[in-house]
Amino acid sequence: MSLLQALAILAAGGAAGAINVVVGSGTLITFPVLLAFGYAPVVANVSNTIGLVPGSVAGAVGYRRELAGQGRRIRTLACATALGAATGATLLLTLPASAFKAIVPVFIAAALVLIVAQPRLASALRRHRGHAAEQLGPATLLAVFVTGTYGGYFGAAQGIMVLAILGLALNDTLQRVNAAKNILAGLANLLSGIIFALVAHVYWPAVGLIAIGSICGGALSARYGRRLAPAPLRALIVAVGIVAIVRLL
Repeated sequence: MSLLQALAILAAGGAAGAINVVVGSGTLITFPVLLAFGYAPVVANVSNTIGLVPGSVAGAVGYRRELAGQGRRIRTLACATALGAATGATLLLTLPASAFKAIVPVFIAAALVLIVAQPRLASALRRHRGHAAEQLGPATLLAVFVTGTYGGYFGAAQGIMVLAILGLALNDTLQRVNAAKNILAGLANLLSGIIFALVAHVYWPAVGLIAIGSICGGALSARYGRRLAPAPLRALIVAVGIVAIVRLL
C-alpha cells in the first residue's frame, strides 16, 4: 500500500463515518475506494464492514442524549437486527464471489434510489409521526430483520432503510429516531464484522485506516452533522455509487 493509497483510504473512512451518522450509506464512499485500489469485491466489503464499526460507536456516543429513554425499544429491535446481520454475513461467506459481484450493483442502485428519495421519505415520515401510535409488532420486526440481513451482506444505505422503517413505527422526533438508527446499523456492522474477522480474509491495514477515519468522522458528525447541507452530500454519494457500479460491472 502506497502513502497516497493510505491517505485516500483514511480520508474515505472519515467521510464514511460522518455520512453514516447523519444519513447512512457511508459504505458507498469506502467500498469504491477499496475497489479502485484493486481489492477483490468480497475482501473490500469485509474489510470495509469491520473498519466502519468504531465510527458507529463514536456516532452513538455523540447521540447519547437522544438515546435516553429508548433502551427497551432498542433492545427489542436489536434482537431482529442481530439475527438479520448474522444471516447476511453467512450468506456473504457461503455464496460464491461471483454472486456478490452480480448482486451488489443492484443493491447499490437501490441504495442510490433511496438516497435520492430521502427528502420525500423524510417529509412523509414527519407527516406520519404527528398522529401515529408506536408500532413494534411483527411487521416492524420483520422489516428490521430484513434490513439487518442486508446490512450483514453489504450494508450501503442500510441506515436510510432503517430510518424509514423506524420513522413509520416510532412516534418520536426525527433526531431520536436517527439515534436509534445509528445503534441498529452499527450493531449490524459489529456482528457481521466479528463473523468476518473470525472466518473471512480481511485486509487489516485498510481496516485500521478506515477505523481511524471513521472514528474522527463519526465524532465530528455527531457534533456538527446537523448543520450539513443535505443536497450536496447526497449528490456526492450518488456520484461515488455510480463509480462503484461501473467498477463492478
